[in-house]
Amino acid sequence: MTSTVTPAPPGRATSPRDGGAPRRRTRVLALPEARWAAAATVFFLLALPLQLAGAPAWAWGPLYAVTYAAGGWEPGWAGLQALREKTLDVDLLMVVAALGAASIGQVMDGALLIVIFATSGALEALATARTADSVRGLLDLAPATATRLDADGSEATVAVEKLSVGDTILVRPGERIGADGRVLDGTSDVDQATITGEPLPVAKEQGDEVFAGTLNGTGALRVRVDRDASDTVVARIVRMVEEASETKAPTQLFIEKVEQRYSLGMVVATLAVFLVPLAFGTDLADALLRAMTFMIVASPCAVVLATMPPLLSAIANAGRHGVLVKSAVVMERLGQVDAVALDKTGTLTEGTPRVADVRPLAASRLDERELLVLAAAAEHPSEHPLARSVVDAARERGLALPVAEDFDSTPGVGVTATVDGRVVVVGAPARLLGGATDADSALAAVLVGELEDGGRTAVLVTVDGTPVGVLGIADRLRPDATATVTSLRSLTGTAPVLLTGDNPRAAARLAAEVGIEDVRAGLLPQHKVSAVRKLEDSGRKVMVVGDGVNDAPALAAAHTGIAMGRVGSDLALETADAVIVRDELATVPTVIALSRRARKLVVQNLVIAGVFITGLVIWDLAGNLPLPLGVAGHEGSTVIVGLNGLRLLREAAWKRAAE
Repeated sequence: MTSTVTPAPPGRATSPRDGGAPRRRTRVLALPEARWAAAATVFFLLALPLQLAGAPAWAWGPLYAVTYAAGGWEPGWAGLQALREKTLDVDLLMVVAALGAASIGQVMDGALLIVIFATSGALEALATARTADSVRGLLDLAPATATRLDADGSEATVAVEKLSVGDTILVRPGERIGADGRVLDGTSDVDQATITGEPLPVAKEQGDEVFAGTLNGTGALRVRVDRDASDTVVARIVRMVEEASETKAPTQLFIEKVEQRYSLGMVVATLAVFLVPLAFGTDLADALLRAMTFMIVASPCAVVLATMPPLLSAIANAGRHGVLVKSAVVMERLGQVDAVALDKTGTLTEGTPRVADVRPLAASRLDERELLVLAAAAEHPSEHPLARSVVDAARERGLALPVAEDFDSTPGVGVTATVDGRVVVVGAPARLLGGATDADSALAAVLVGELEDGGRTAVLVTVDGTPVGVLGIADRLRPDATATVTSLRSLTGTAPVLLTGDNPRAAARLAAEVGIEDVRAGLLPQHKVSAVRKLEDSGRKVMVVGDGVNDAPALAAAHTGIAMGRVGSDLALETADAVIVRDELATVPTVIALSRRARKLVVQNLVIAGVFITGLVIWDLAGNLPLPLGVAGHEGSTVIVGLNGLRLLREAAWKRAAE
């Protein structure tokens, strides 16, 4: 039996929940397989009591005929088309077996085969559709239209696909943002949970980035479009899911290759089961019945269905938790990983500079709060990332900032501003201290050295030309970094490797915090690739986790590459095999464990299918297997295999993997 992931039908139910994305859920009867199976079942249930009650054949015969037509035409037609391409489809064999049963008077048995076969196909189609629904729940984020502000100030409602880079859109309170871009004017709180996973709304003001599909709060925003609709975060997710549904795992490809040879062998064996007893004098009807039963029970439907449901279910479950696995191939390969290489900045760390130390000089008579207020007030007009980190630190502490006047910024040096009548300079210690030898400068130089030895970026603050303190700025370690490293060591049997272009001191300090011993720092992109290939040459299957353009070659060279979605560069996102949309590092070991669980279910399914097929074939050849029992056993094994694979759709499967 075969099925494909198809778009949700027009009759889908969509309902927003708590401001989240509308949820698609395919209705059962929206699937043609389900409608035909339901029709076949209804007519079978109408015919069966009439036949059992002794009614004449003209009363129940046409009902059985409709049962055969309703449940068998679609797989039969698909099988004939495959036959035209010189491919033998097991669906066609099932229909032939049912017609063969009818030809020897076993009309009810053949109809039962058709009903069970059609129902099994409907369940498979429903399972596939529900798997696709689970993933598509992440995709229904962006609105269909947006309000564009034209050059003359007029407003126009346009489809988001017609927005161009550079357009300005108006986002009113409570609306979903229609494009990825930056705020030109206005302030508001934006709920970004659907994209980044942040539990609380994020304050947005001029210059801040916003994403398509996120929910605006109480303020109005004017947003400049920075990406075409086809390049937004949501659009990239759509493409990844489409790729995932179109690819097949190596196990599945192997099974499909075997299926063709197996099906041909089964046809030959069926002819032998029919002709050999017939040659020895067996009754024609008995020989044909045994052959039809053999064809049914030997068909590899359950084997064919063994692989994709577990892998697709794992992809859907991971997608619901913010990990987008691009294909079934990747999901299968994730479970093979036995070595992990991690990038530093943006992967183990948040990729955003934060103020980690505030060190006022004793002679300045300033405390930490006063020093931070002066520095943040002077830096407030600046757009430099380090300046933003200083201002953010003051805001996090709830400090009120005085207005800075006469602001000036010198690239490579720092900023100068007048704060409360004093000239405040914040900048690079090497430039500001120069060759100064006074006591304050000497003490400041000592503090700078201490901070830099600890892996910090030092920023000097002077007031009226006199050093008053030093700020230490560092990239903050992700809260789940240490636990992730521990879990990866447990899963793979070896500690992860740290591959970074950062300086060795900073890399060693961070590695010590998270428990990594193998540190390779100061690497260029080609050096990272060499390190990965060296690990793989030793027989390891290496997974690389990174986020930047410099990580993309290593992501491509590795057995499996995972990119951090929120801070990741476009090149890294395109190169990686999977993307962590919410930047939750702890999901990396979880998705590895989930993949291993999916691989175990594939093996379980193959064993189940093999046991059923072998047992039923032996029963038919060595004994006298009733056709209805053979039908029930064969189709029952197919249903069991399909449902077993769907266990990974449950929330409990993710929780167990996380444990």
